[in-house]
Amino acid sequence: MGLIKKETFVCVDCEATGLDLEEDKIVEVAVVIFTIEKDFEIYDSLVDPKVKIPEESIKIHNITQDMVEGQPLIQDVLPKVLKMIGKHIIVGHGIGFDIHLINRDAKKHGLPSTIRNNPFFDTLRLARLYGQCPQNSLQSLRQHFNINNEGAHRALNDVIVNIEVFRRLVEKYKTVEELQKILERPIYLKNMPLGKHKGRPLKEVPVEYLKWAAGKNFDQDLSYSIKSEIKRRRQTKDFSGSANPFQNL
Repeated sequence: MGLIKKETFVCVDCEATGLDLEEDKIVEVAVVIFTIEKDFEIYDSLVDPKVKIPEESIKIHNITQDMVEGQPLIQDVLPKVLKMIGKHIIVGHGIGFDIHLINRDAKKHGLPSTIRNNPFFDTLRLARLYGQCPQNSLQSLRQHFNINNEGAHRALNDVIVNIEVFRRLVEKYKTVEELQKILERPIYLKNMPLGKHKGRPLKEVPVEYLKWAAGKNFDQDLSYSIKSEIKRRRQTKDFSGSANPFQNL
């Protein structure tokens, strides 16, 4: 069994021109190989996307056009990134986004990539499992665990914070297999994490909104939570109706 405290992980974070999985380009990538005890190899590089970075993205990651011009191209950065990732368990916040971008660009430039085969731990889901932080953003988790602020929302800063958050979130688990088994099941969310009812307890969100949201392509945890709440209300309604023999009088 793979003891978590003896496992070697790799934390990855990409900053991009936006959130479109097919169109947006990587502008920075950071990778850190680490264990629960210490960090090992660190790599961070800006990337020239050869396209204009939208202002709304610059406001998030603070990476400007001037900063990326003349920097390495993604095909020059990825061989190092992929070598560091190797077959390690990948850690990241919303890590599916980063894995997709790296694999997409590796395939585009004919670089061998097996990153899709790597096991991974998404600290967003681990935070949901932990359930004691009001919001599950990396910034909120940093504050919740009193982790030092590493500066602006940049790839390496996020990776450093992400590793510390991961270390806190897995403290009570002994093996990789134990945690993987728990994460196979969807996690019930107490609060709505997005939309106009963001932060509101699911049990207080109007049922019409829940029914609308149930048809959207959300991640497994949110979809499960929304459908569970709708089912709970239906059962409560049915029970209260059957329990009242005078309701039709």
